[in-house]
This record gives sequence, C-alpha cells and structure tokens, in this order.
Amino acid sequence: MHCQRFGLDLYITRHASERMIQRGVSDAEIAELMETGEIRYKDNQRLWVAKAFEGRCDNLICVAVALEDRLVVKTVMHHFSWEVEG
Repeated sequence: MHCQRFGLDLYITRHASERMIQRGVSDAEIAELMETGEIRYKDNQRLWVAKAFEGRCDNLICVAVALEDRLVVKTVMHHFSWEVEG
C-alpha cells in the first residue's frame, strides 16, 4: 500500500494487523485514514493519525506510525481521543 500524502509505502506490522482484525478496521479504512486523517507528531519520527468514520460508533480510529524509509504502522486503536494539550 502506498500513501500519497507522505509519498511513502505503508507497512503494517503483525501487531497492527492483529489489532485491525480485533477492531474491525479494514485496509481501505487505514488507507483513507492515512490520506485524510488528522496528524499529530510526537517528534520528527513518530506520529499519530486519527479519523472518525461514518457508521462506526467507536469514536476515532487512530494509528501510531513511525517514519522510516516507509511508514510503519505500529498499532491501531479505537475509542481514541486526543489528549488535551495544556
């Protein structure tokens, strides 16, 4: 899978694939999330991308991503909410 937004291929770890299955998140949703979701950076190599999907009742879907020579999806979360910055 390639992400146009970042210009990099996307690699989903085994752990993230298992979380996708457990949480009913499809490859198409991950692709859409990566292209159009809200991005928050932890630092220059780690970030989160989150998006609400119509028809899902589990709040935001979020992926934790490492920026390497490709985008590495480390895990997939649901019932996610952004921490309030203060």
